[in-house]
Amino acid sequence: MLLTAVLLAACRPSEQDVASDAMAEAPAAASPAQDTPAQQAERGDGAVSSGPPASPARAPAEGLPTDWPTATVQSGEARVSCQAEYNTDEGDGAPLESLAFFSVVDALSPCQKGGVLRLRYQGKIAADFTDLVARVADIAGRMGIHKRILDLDSAGGQVEDAIKAGDVIGADGWTIWVREGSICHSACVFVLGAGDNRLISGKVGVHRIIRMSSTATTRAELNDELRGVYGRVKDYLERNGVAVAIADLMMTVPNRRLRLLSKDELQEYGLDGTNAAQDDLDRLRLMRRCGEDFVLRRDAFMRSFDGECKTAGAGLDEMQACGLALRTRFGFPDAECPADSPLSEFDRMADSDEAPVVLPETAGTSP
Repeated sequence: MLLTAVLLAACRPSEQDVASDAMAEAPAAASPAQDTPAQQAERGDGAVSSGPPASPARAPAEGLPTDWPTATVQSGEARVSCQAEYNTDEGDGAPLESLAFFSVVDALSPCQKGGVLRLRYQGKIAADFTDLVARVADIAGRMGIHKRILDLDSAGGQVEDAIKAGDVIGADGWTIWVREGSICHSACVFVLGAGDNRLISGKVGVHRIIRMSSTATTRAELNDELRGVYGRVKDYLERNGVAVAIADLMMTVPNRRLRLLSKDELQEYGLDGTNAAQDDLDRLRLMRRCGEDFVLRRDAFMRSFDGECKTAGAGLDEMQACGLALRTRFGFPDAECPADSPLSEFDRMADSDEAPVVLPETAGTSP
């Protein structure tokens, strides 16, 4: 589990859970993210399907080429921070509008030493959002920035783009955070499901997918069209360790309404906490790379961290100090697998002589 994920989960303020059968209109406000579901649908937010979902947009193993087509963030606002928390002098960091290769390089360079990146996104899920996460993840990989947080606030958008973005996120190791005061509604839930770890203090809600390109004239015809969309949605949810029952729930909620999910429901559907599918994969990878003893000690450390360091009211500094002291009990950092050891980012940050990762000097060369 990422340290940043552990710390964020522990530090988030508690909220009263929404009742499991709560059905609520989204509160009206000036911000687009707070409009009603009907207004969101008119804007193209919500859960909108405009055609059959394309093939999964999994990031290629060799990364993206450096000769990137021109792209900008137009459907929302993106900001880059090198701190896990936003309650610092840095806040949400610097704006990122241009997605040109060297613009992204410049934005992420300050995060290289600490190895932590937080991408704050507020806006609609659309094609430029997929470009955003794909390009940021690609440069983060080149720079060795492996602790990545998507700090998300979205009323939804295009289902097809959410699935494409989710496949990119699922291939590149992100923690997704819906912080206090933020929302993740409709198509945003598909993005949420793709995270390696999901931290939720804000509100998560669902409703039916709106079939904007439909030619149906009867409920039967509309149902036939939606069956194909929901079939692909369920396949996507399954490969991301999310219960397909969430898709069935969506079918029952009119798109003019919003069904808010309680804390218990988020966990039941596999939308909060560790991604079960990714956890299985990580354990297999660690077992092959570091051995069974390493994995058992890592699991024991995480259980002890939860019980001893994540105490009510503990501040960030206290939890960090507790975790750093605790890990020596379990033999970390491990001599054979130091980079995979719990809290390894603190070893890296303490090494002031660490050489930076050098990117290709010519934008036209392959990685």
